[in-house]
Amino acid sequence: MEATEAERLDHLFGALSDSTRRRILELLVESDKTVTELAESLGKSVALTSKHAAALTRSGLISRQNSGRVRWCRLEPDAIRRAAIWLEGFGQFNPESLDRLEWLLGEDADLAEFMD
Repeated sequence: MEATEAERLDHLFGALSDSTRRRILELLVESDKTVTELAESLGKSVALTSKHAAALTRSGLISRQNSGRVRWCRLEPDAIRRAAIWLEGFGQFNPESLDRLEWLLGEDADLAEFMD
């Protein structure tokens, strides 16, 4: 059974919710890396880094390929594009529209409470 677009986005944003996984993506922007190289850069164990890489693979954000005993990780930009396209739908929320919302809610409304 194939995942729906909503389910794919759930996996994608779930994977992006972790700072270690985001750091892995940042490292892979530079070039493909082995799990061992990623672990060294992160200062984490290979086992933990491999678990994070597995979550990123399930989300479609990276792909992994075995070359002998070495597992290479590669960034998959199409998954990032899906997230960016979805987020673009919220582009209409600029500071002016938030100011208008605050005005509509009344003078006592403090939007900072809602943004924290």
